[in-house]
Amino acid sequence: MFQRLRSDIQCILERDPAARSAWEILTCYPGLHAVVLHRFAHACWTHGFKWLGRFISNISRWLTGIEIHPGAVIGERVFFDHAMGVVVGETAEIGDGCTIYQGVTLGGTSLYKGEKRHPTLGKNVVVSAGAKVLGGFTVGDNAKIGSNAVVIKPVPAGATAVGIPARLILAPDAEKSGDAALATPFSAYGVSPDVDPVGQAMRGLIDNAATQEHQIALLWGAVEKLSTALKNSDCMPDDAALAEVFEAKKFSEMVGK
Repeated sequence: MFQRLRSDIQCILERDPAARSAWEILTCYPGLHAVVLHRFAHACWTHGFKWLGRFISNISRWLTGIEIHPGAVIGERVFFDHAMGVVVGETAEIGDGCTIYQGVTLGGTSLYKGEKRHPTLGKNVVVSAGAKVLGGFTVGDNAKIGSNAVVIKPVPAGATAVGIPARLILAPDAEKSGDAALATPFSAYGVSPDVDPVGQAMRGLIDNAATQEHQIALLWGAVEKLSTALKNSDCMPDDAALAEVFEAKKFSEMVGK
């Protein structure tokens, strides 16, 4: 038990730059208190003391603001950072090394007892503030869930899910390597470059439009050089696009390139 506690404290020291000492974490971090109390509640639950497990869980909720059902399974080195208002359902499973921020819900969409209703998080998953992960599916290892995202379908290993409903950004080279579970450094709140699929799509459209503008200008330039008769017969439109006017750089800045 003390070995697990030391491991929990060490993981907080590694992921929270505001943490100054083990004593501060032990006495002042409700996320750690919630995990420790959950272990007692879960032990009672698995040994048939259902009411006692729920009672300890309820006491933990009053003390920490974090509601974890005693039936939920939590792995090693799980860090609830700030975590006020977090809700973890009965059949949820949280893998080793996960980080969960405030306002997160690991909830279920089914009303049938005895089935897998809540999500399973793989190892080293980051679930950012306000995110809702709803359903009995799996979020793969090293995945990230963006702030306020609503995830209702499986997330591949190493991918990032953002938006409502969540859209997926696959891990780099996942398709080529066949292995999406890429080890990445810890990113607070799941923030990393290029996590907006809509922005990526917009930048792609802007680049495509700029390329077409350039090609059209080249075509009209070729027509002007090779067909003087065309110009003399007034077949050349006055507004022929002989110069590029599409401001690709300006539009790229607008979408955050």
